Amino acid sequence: MSQSLVGNWNYPTSIRFGAGRIRELPDACKAIGLKRPLLVTDPGLASLPMISDAMLSLRKAGIDVALFSEVKPNPVAANVEAGVRILRAAKNDGVIAWGGGSGIDTGKAIAFMAGQTRPLWDFEDIGDWWTRANPAGIYPTIAVPTTAGTGSETGRASVITDTGMHTKKIIFHPKMMPSIVIADPELTVGLPAKLTAGTGMDAFIHCLEAYCAPGYHPYAEGIAVEGMRLVKENLARAVKDGRDIEARGHMLAASQMGSTAFQKGLGAIHSLSHPVGAVLDTHHGLTNAVAMPYVLQFNRAAIDEKIQRLARWLGLRNPTFDGFMEWSLDLRRQIGIPHTLAELGVKESHLDKFAEMAAVDPTAGGNPVKAGVPEMRKMYEAAVAGRL
Repeated sequence: MSQSLVGNWNYPTSIRFGAGRIRELPDACKAIGLKRPLLVTDPGLASLPMISDAMLSLRKAGIDVALFSEVKPNPVAANVEAGVRILRAAKNDGVIAWGGGSGIDTGKAIAFMAGQTRPLWDFEDIGDWWTRANPAGIYPTIAVPTTAGTGSETGRASVITDTGMHTKKIIFHPKMMPSIVIADPELTVGLPAKLTAGTGMDAFIHCLEAYCAPGYHPYAEGIAVEGMRLVKENLARAVKDGRDIEARGHMLAASQMGSTAFQKGLGAIHSLSHPVGAVLDTHHGLTNAVAMPYVLQFNRAAIDEKIQRLARWLGLRNPTFDGFMEWSLDLRRQIGIPHTLAELGVKESHLDKFAEMAAVDPTAGGNPVKAGVPEMRKMYEAAVAGRL
């Protein structure tokens, strides 16, 4: 990775970006006053040298770190509650949220709930429910991403599954934004090709849905367009050669750009994906990637002109809606994304319930074309059958 691909960024938070910068973790803890952090990650990462090395470097620097790794791939409330109990018992003063979206979302939620007295679901992203939180009870977080996908490290929310209702819920508060992000592409090198593909498409779709969402937010749209260009030029490279640090670095930046841009809004790709993930425990980015073309087709009348403009910006040979669709389908094939939701286990018998869940998903309101239960079902039917 060339020396020029290194930076210190303060938008949307303080980001230490570049290969090898995980060595700065003890300094980052000291910068925000953490003396007894709880490192939150998933069980797979917890057993890897990167975690033991990081904990050793923290202890050598006089920082008393503890480990919590009870995190599911689609995190549930019980994971957050268990982490809060550990944090309070150990008197930890903050969280190092380490991993993909699941590890970082769980870590952020633990830090958020550390000093709250109300239950987790009281802070779902509905209206002004976030104002119920006691801001003084939100502990500081350092985020360390190991995937280039959700961009949770630059987001102000966590997605947690409510197992009682089989729904994914968004917990939101402005102070959930990590204080410092250490974005070291070397930590993403071990990610298998299949996960690189799924998480990379998640980053792309965050940018795409933010770009297409109605409303005026030129900052978000500009970030989204550059994020999609980075994915176009680097995702297939990163899937093909996981040790391509330059491609990994650009994908890590694109991932953070996606979660920065989607404060403008998401849409029906996420609305369709969330029920599938909540009920069938599928990978979020992969599910988004499968649903994408069917939602684009549904939204065509509202986004045709914007997609043409995007196709020109991306330098596509055929800068039209059809050309963009053709390119995106080709990218999916190239990196091994299935074509239909049926291949992820979605059956006709799921569709009534899924359509009801999708219509009330918080992301549905950002779709360029209004989509209620009948429209969501229509998109599901197309995605199960592979009909474009």
